[in-house]
Amino acid sequence: MKHIIILGDGMADHAIERLGGKTPLQFAQTPYMDKLASEGRCGRVVTVPEGFSPGSEVANTAILGYDLNEVYEGRGPLEAASIGYEMEADDLALRCNIISLKDGKIITHNGGNLQTEDARILIDYLNEHLGNERVRFISGIQYRHLLVIKGGNKNIECAPPHDHPNEEWKGLLVKPINNATDEHPTLLSAQETADLLNDLILKSQPLLEAHIYNKERAKEGKLTANSIWPWSGGYRPSMQPITSIYPQIKSGAVITAVDLIRGIGHYAGLRTINVKGATGLADTNYEGKAQAAIDALKTDDFVFVHVEASDEAGHDGDLDLKIKTIEYLDSRIIQPIYEAVTQFNEPVCIVVLPDHPTPVEIRTHVSEPVPFLVWHQGIKPDEVKRYDEVSCVSGSFGLLRLQEFMQTLMKIE
Repeated sequence: MKHIIILGDGMADHAIERLGGKTPLQFAQTPYMDKLASEGRCGRVVTVPEGFSPGSEVANTAILGYDLNEVYEGRGPLEAASIGYEMEADDLALRCNIISLKDGKIITHNGGNLQTEDARILIDYLNEHLGNERVRFISGIQYRHLLVIKGGNKNIECAPPHDHPNEEWKGLLVKPINNATDEHPTLLSAQETADLLNDLILKSQPLLEAHIYNKERAKEGKLTANSIWPWSGGYRPSMQPITSIYPQIKSGAVITAVDLIRGIGHYAGLRTINVKGATGLADTNYEGKAQAAIDALKTDDFVFVHVEASDEAGHDGDLDLKIKTIEYLDSRIIQPIYEAVTQFNEPVCIVVLPDHPTPVEIRTHVSEPVPFLVWHQGIKPDEVKRYDEVSCVSGSFGLLRLQEFMQTLMKIE
């Protein structure tokens, strides 16, 4: 049995009054998710361990069956792996957003939906003016980039910018965790690392405001990408390849437009499939991702398809767009994959779930169980008829926790 996980990042949500008390998943037209749910089995899974923030790097790593207490080092090292930067022992790698500030507040975590080609110019500009032997900025995708501090200390508290929309940014600056112990060889203390990062934040703001890209944006009345925001730093992680944990998987692939998911895939030993036109937003190349997944299933035992669009809509508080991204996932990803695998000679198990909820009325991730469905030809269905947060509570898988999810999938043969 081959396995494919189709993950709609941040797709789960809360009941919304404007939708008559339904969630976006309940309100959206999702005939193929509902078909798979009614013909398959459903349940819920806890994707965020106690004590961890509900970030995509945490939830997706847990979904793949890893113990976060053993392997977690933050988003930065995952972004580094995706970009192709090989971390050294004394590197502290942090995710570095380019964000939008206005009137002393974080307006958006994505720099006004900054595009990769524009961001690369800004990152190179920052590296020219702020980079040195200790500090290096490295371009990623859209607003998601990498900041490497040589000899940096990871025992710092950084606020994820997507968790703090419309909040005063000065109160969210980097702070040291003074009671932490760290045996990793480091040249800087936690306080020195925090001071360095905060200095970079402050120095980035006039530099970015003065750049021609932002001057033109300001003239057009658009949001400017006017500050860096480093967060989720760590050292090089130690993760076993997924093939050594689950002998059922001889080879696997990951399909995503997001650096941190590529990084997880890299450390998990999955090959990365890059799809032209994949953006991480609602305008992503859904058809291209679906075809890449279908092609991968012809050679690989395990395929992980990650679609970011619903999460971004949730962070933007855009309810209509979130519903649309859910419907796109259903009709442009799940439908073609389902129709293709039913023609395969070898059986394929299809799994659909989000990594965490990103409620549009909160605009940030929350740590709550998420619904999932499992379908393959010949499976004995349970009583669930629709795929959503409420219906899946009654699913026959019940409530799984963390590694139990992947362990359960691997028993399906």
